[in-house]
Amino acid sequence: MLTVVILTQNEEANLPRCLAGIPERYPIVIVDSGSTDSTLAIAQERDCAIHRNPWPGFAEQRNFAIRQCGIDTPWILFIDADEIYPQRFYDWFEAKLSETHGIDVLMVPSVLYLRGKRLNYAPGYPIYHPRLVRRDTTSFVRNHTGHGEAVLDTCRIGYSDIPYAHYFYHGEVLEWMHKHVGKAAQEVQLQPTAGAVMTTRGRLSVLLGRSWLRVLARFAYHYLLRGGFLDGAAGLEFALMFTWYEATIYLQAKALNWARSDV
Repeated sequence: MLTVVILTQNEEANLPRCLAGIPERYPIVIVDSGSTDSTLAIAQERDCAIHRNPWPGFAEQRNFAIRQCGIDTPWILFIDADEIYPQRFYDWFEAKLSETHGIDVLMVPSVLYLRGKRLNYAPGYPIYHPRLVRRDTTSFVRNHTGHGEAVLDTCRIGYSDIPYAHYFYHGEVLEWMHKHVGKAAQEVQLQPTAGAVMTTRGRLSVLLGRSWLRVLARFAYHYLLRGGFLDGAAGLEFALMFTWYEATIYLQAKALNWARSDV
């Protein structure tokens, strides 16, 4: 009825906990984009089916899993290696959703953890992602950021109220910054994909454009408006991280405009 798909690349630190949270009754498919650590050995110990594909982007890699990994169950649950779904999500799926024919894609909310601390305010919940999909009717496309994924608006969308835990940051600040410099470069020019489902956050992001005011607004949103200060030091760290990210996008956008003006 359900296959779990995990996209991996050098996830030896996260994968054991992720796998431990998945019930044994579900087959697991690993789509790996070039791990050089013990990720695949960990996956083999759990008898996961392993497929390799160079990283093309989130949307493309999820489509690869759907179409080219021999999955034959009606439903696919996509889990990132640093995410854990609670048992009650699986219980709810089996009791309520598995036999329904009215939904193609379930948008699942996340709760973020920074250095192991749950953030109750700073991220600005709810944060939804298309995670549970019907295999025969779903395809992914890139979203407005250029690095994220969305589904087409021809899909029938449902929303879950059971969040998964996303342990997105453990303190590896230089690695995180390096990764997000690359993401910022893709996000310089927001280009919504025709026919893609957009979240409220996505529509607001496109509407605001690339003004320098976004940098100040990002901090105010996370730390003040959404109450990040109530998360203590972790809330401040989160707000500063994503304010830095917003500033990185702005500076790269300015550099691109200057380069064009010099041509």
